[in-house]
Amino acid sequence: MLELYHNNMAICAQKVRLVLSQKAIPYVAHPIDIRAGEARTPAYLALNPKAVVPTLVVDGAPIVESAIICEYLDDAHPDTPLRPSDALGRAAVRQWTIRPDAGMHKAFGLLSFAVAFRHQNTSKQMANRKPSEAMLDLMSVIEHGLDSPEIALRIGVIQQMLGDMDMRLRAHDWLVGDAFSLADIAMLPYVCRLRDIGQTWLWTDDGTYSAVGPWLDRCYAQPGYAGISDFLDPKYLAVMESSGRDAEAQLRSMLAA
Repeated sequence: MLELYHNNMAICAQKVRLVLSQKAIPYVAHPIDIRAGEARTPAYLALNPKAVVPTLVVDGAPIVESAIICEYLDDAHPDTPLRPSDALGRAAVRQWTIRPDAGMHKAFGLLSFAVAFRHQNTSKQMANRKPSEAMLDLMSVIEHGLDSPEIALRIGVIQQMLGDMDMRLRAHDWLVGDAFSLADIAMLPYVCRLRDIGQTWLWTDDGTYSAVGPWLDRCYAQPGYAGISDFLDPKYLAVMESSGRDAEAQLRSMLAA
């Protein structure tokens, strides 16, 4: 039996649900309210000591880290493969799946707070606490938004991701090979986050990353996209869309610079 401990809007949980949905793998879902502290209960920490989501439990054995979970699911459920069969192709997929852990996930997390989540009450309460050293960057973003130096330090990571995607997608339908794969699954939640915070102009207005838009439409048509769309929280989306409109001009200026 598969059990998934996840959060509806968490990017890493979205990746795993994309795989589960694409392969039509049944599982038992355990929603985790991160801001309510449910990821820090003794029971959950016994499964995932980092207190993050997702965690996949397979017949009682926990697997953590979304990239590892996705590879496990592709190995354990080889029907509807999500990686090429050859070693070189699998290495090409991994070039994309490791990117979030090389600073990209952090950049998107801080951008999400800078644009939207800092306006929520739970984030304002966090800003009033004495921050730990590990939380200083997040606290700076909650206090200063896009004016935080933490955003300026990381905006190039987001540009690099979109630029690399656009370069590949100008000549190919998918990021690796000729089919939807774990490479696309690794990037899709991040592009969807940009969409949700109202920054679709990145691939629709001036054409800078214009190949990303058609790729996104192709991803929407995949059965796996239900792993994102079926879990979107209207309350979060409303905050993200409204705040994103307010942030667009400044983001355009920062990216242009």
